[in-house]
Amino acid sequence: MHGTLESDSSGRLDGGVESDTEQDLAPLVFFYGLGSARPRVTFIPAAELPDEERHLLAHDTDMTPRLRNYHGCEIDLDVHAKARVGNYLVRASVLTRRKDGKPVEFGAIGIHLDHLPEVAREMVVTGRVPFGAILEREEVVHTSHPRGFFRIAVDARLAELLGATSGQVLFGRCNVLLRPDGQALAEVVEVLPRGG
Repeated sequence: MHGTLESDSSGRLDGGVESDTEQDLAPLVFFYGLGSARPRVTFIPAAELPDEERHLLAHDTDMTPRLRNYHGCEIDLDVHAKARVGNYLVRASVLTRRKDGKPVEFGAIGIHLDHLPEVAREMVVTGRVPFGAILEREEVVHTSHPRGFFRIAVDARLAELLGATSGQVLFGRCNVLLRPDGQALAEVVEVLPRGG
């Protein structure tokens, strides 16, 4: 069975931003494979996010620095799947706390390598540093544009990666990172475990 996508009746998400839900979830679709069953995703307004998740998701900044500040330690990257087509790299990974290895986010991301400076591009391809940390370290000028917030009943695959239980409802967001000229740096789907 394919996942079901929902938005409000107007087709608009929180803040009136137009969203093509299937396109916004493309990095997550990559993780599961085209045509494969995946967890049910229901788009919701930011106001319906639990307090902790709203603090961590409902903002227009990068997640890696936000998670680092919230958890009080550096954040590490653990890549679980990746593919590259030309200058487009898609990967699914878990961000973990360096101090204890606890998962703090599942991220599925599509990165436009040709829109990055050379050093940042090499770091992305190597896959050892979270994307947000690379952008910060290399001072890549960009803006963050959340496209929607959602709840997701995770399956066994996501549950294992996030230290959750199968069927548990978690929360996340779809986000687009843009260069000043409007070109996309990355499309991201981020899911948080409960009880950071």
